[in-house]
Amino acid sequence: MPRRHIEPPANPAAGVADRFLDAPLTEEVPFLTARARAVTNREANAALAEEGLNVRSYSVLALACSDARPSQRDLGGLLQLDASQVVGEVDQLQKNGFAIREVDPHDRRSKIIVPTALGREAHSRATALLAAATDRTLAPLTQIERDMLRALLRKVCFPDKSARQLDGSSLRPAAEGV
Repeated sequence: MPRRHIEPPANPAAGVADRFLDAPLTEEVPFLTARARAVTNREANAALAEEGLNVRSYSVLALACSDARPSQRDLGGLLQLDASQVVGEVDQLQKNGFAIREVDPHDRRSKIIVPTALGREAHSRATALLAAATDRTLAPLTQIERDMLRALLRKVCFPDKSARQLDGSSLRPAAEGV
C-alpha cells in the first residue's frame, strides 16, 4: 500500500471559537468531550491515513493485535459500534490484508478477529503515527496533565473497572509531592 502524507484539515473553528469562550456551553462536559473528540480525531485520522487507517479501523486492528482475541461482538461492545459497523471495519481490514476472521473455538457461531503479519506491521507503524498525532494534539498539556486526562477519561469510560484500578493517588501529580 503506498504511503502518503495527508495534512489534517485546517481547524474550521479557529478564530470562531474565541467569540464563544464565555458561553455557558463551553463549560458543559458533553460539549467539551465532543469537541475534544473532534479535535483529536481530526489530527489522528490525518496521521493514520498514511497507513490506510482511521481512528475506528486502527482501534479494531489494535484490539486484534492485542492478546485479547476479540470477537466481532466484543469489538462492537468496547467501541460502541453496531454489528454492521464492525462488519464494515473488519471487511476493510481483511481487504487490506491486515486481519482475518477465525471461528471462535469456544463458540462456533462467533468470529474472532486475528491480525496478519502485514496487519501487525501496519499496527506498529500506525501506533507510532498515532503517538505523534497525540503529542501534537496534547501539546498544551504537561505530562502530568496528560496522565490525569487519560486517567479521568478511563474512569468515565470504564466506571466499574476504574474504581478498582484508580484511586485518588493516581490522579494527584506525583511531581508535586502530594
